[in-house]
Amino acid sequence: MVSPAAPAPATGTAPAPAPAPAGTWSRERRTPVRSVALHLTLIAASIVSVFPVAWLVLTSLKPRTVIETASVAPVDHPTLANYAQVLGETRFLTWAANSVIVSLITAVLGVLLSATTGYAVSRFRFPGFRSVMWMLLITQMFPVAILIVPIYNLMAGLGLINQFPSLVVAYLTSTVPFCAWMMKGYFDTVPVSIDEAGRVDGLTPFGTFWRLILPLAKPGLAVAAFYSFLTAWAEVAYATAFMTGDDKYTLAVGLSQFVGQHKAEWGLLTAASVLIAIPAAAVFLLVQRHLVTGLTAGATKA
Repeated sequence: MVSPAAPAPATGTAPAPAPAPAGTWSRERRTPVRSVALHLTLIAASIVSVFPVAWLVLTSLKPRTVIETASVAPVDHPTLANYAQVLGETRFLTWAANSVIVSLITAVLGVLLSATTGYAVSRFRFPGFRSVMWMLLITQMFPVAILIVPIYNLMAGLGLINQFPSLVVAYLTSTVPFCAWMMKGYFDTVPVSIDEAGRVDGLTPFGTFWRLILPLAKPGLAVAAFYSFLTAWAEVAYATAFMTGDDKYTLAVGLSQFVGQHKAEWGLLTAASVLIAIPAAAVFLLVQRHLVTGLTAGATKA
């Protein structure tokens, strides 16, 4: 009979820890000098990022006489006179209403078109599939300056100059291709078995898309809505070329009214800029929890 091997005597020393994988950074290995350098870098980057916004807000609170002296001192006597003049003595509210209308319509149509297009190219193979994919890719290569003239001639032929539909169509030409590519990448991560289960239950392809797939695509839809809204909200070139009446200006074009040939009204300009940034920030806060998921969808395959 073979007796069991006796356990090895304890040596009194703990086993050596496993080495950290290559390419990883351990907190224990960070020296005080590196830690200070890291924090200084982060502080500097934060200051650089916050400075333009802080300068904009502080300038909007300065009296006009202080702004004209080009003083860089902090605000001694902050005032809301610039905001009161922008809201009460200009057509800022009209321009804001125009921007809201155009941006919301662009966001809704952009999400609808990009979602349906992205789902179609993700799930189906049809004649002209490769042509559609190339078209979505190539249309993103053209700068706005090249597209203004042909789109303007098209809108003029349809009698839509100085009308909101001309702006919506122009913005959709740039938002839909990008958002459709992004939505395709997101739909590729949704298992095809969900579509098959919907067809087994008797749903049509559109019913499967509307009732099963679309609720799972909220992060991608949030990114598409955010991108479409901001594109229409902050765009200047198309709005300047297509809108010829003061009552049809959007906010981006309305800001140019505060810049004269020889002088700029910096108080009004900065106050209007702060007011313009508020709706964009509100939209970002509404969709921020979906942005990272939507933007990274399709980066890896399940």
